[in-house]
Amino acid sequence: MNYAAIKWADVANGPGVRVSLFVSGCTHRCPGCFNEEAWDFSYGRPFTQAEADKILRALAPDHIRGLSLLGGEPFEPDNQRALLPFLRQVKKEHPSKQIWCYSGYTLDEELWRPSRARCECTDEMLSCLDVLVDGPFVQEKRDLDLRFRGSSNQRILDVPASLEAHAPVLWDGEMTIRSITV
Repeated sequence: MNYAAIKWADVANGPGVRVSLFVSGCTHRCPGCFNEEAWDFSYGRPFTQAEADKILRALAPDHIRGLSLLGGEPFEPDNQRALLPFLRQVKKEHPSKQIWCYSGYTLDEELWRPSRARCECTDEMLSCLDVLVDGPFVQEKRDLDLRFRGSSNQRILDVPASLEAHAPVLWDGEMTIRSITV
C-alpha cells in the first residue's frame, strides 16, 4: 500500500489533535474530491513498518487523541490488507486512542454485504474502529458547516455500537474509548 500523506497534528478529521494517515488508491472517484491525486494506488510512498513505527510513536503523547484514516480509500481491499496489521499494533500499543476512518463505502450496504470493498479483512478492520464516517462525497450535498464530513449524505457512525446493534448507530459526539483484545 502507498500513502499520500501523514498529518502529525490534524484537528480537522476527528475530535482533538490526531495523527491522520491518507492512504493512496480509490475507485470511487467522487466529483469534487479534495484529494483527487490519491485516487491512484501508486501515488505517494510505500507504507512500510518504518512509517507505522513513526505513527505509533506520534500517538504516544497524552495530547494526541487518536488516529484518523483517510484517502484515497482505506476500505479498498488491498488497503485493508495493509492497514489491518497496523491497526492491530495501534490497538495493542495505544488502546485508549480513538481510531476514526473515512470511507466512501457505506457500512450497511457495502461493508457488511458482498461488494467490491468486502474482503477477508473487513470485519476485523471494522472491529478496530471507534468511528466510521461513511458514504461517498457528493458535491451537490457539500456543506462546509458540517462537522467532520464534507457532504450531508455522509454519516458519522459509532462502530462498536453499530456492530452490537447489527445496524448503523450514529455517533453522538461523545465517546468512551473502548479497547479490543488483540
